Amino acid sequence: MFYVQKPEMVNKTFRLPEELVNHLSAVAQQQGVSMNNLVAQCCAYALAHLAEPTEKGGKADD
Repeated sequence: MFYVQKPEMVNKTFRLPEELVNHLSAVAQQQGVSMNNLVAQCCAYALAHLAEPTEKGGKADD
């Protein structure tokens, strides 16, 4: 059975470089989505593809 779901949203304030905000805004407009939706998708994708750190605690090898 299909259930409409509305995810719980939380308001947060982030400081981002102006160039990044301008790029996000342009992409959101081109794709026909809100900037909020685009940023949420970008964050989810980045976290899902985050490299595991090495055992020494440094950055993951490329």
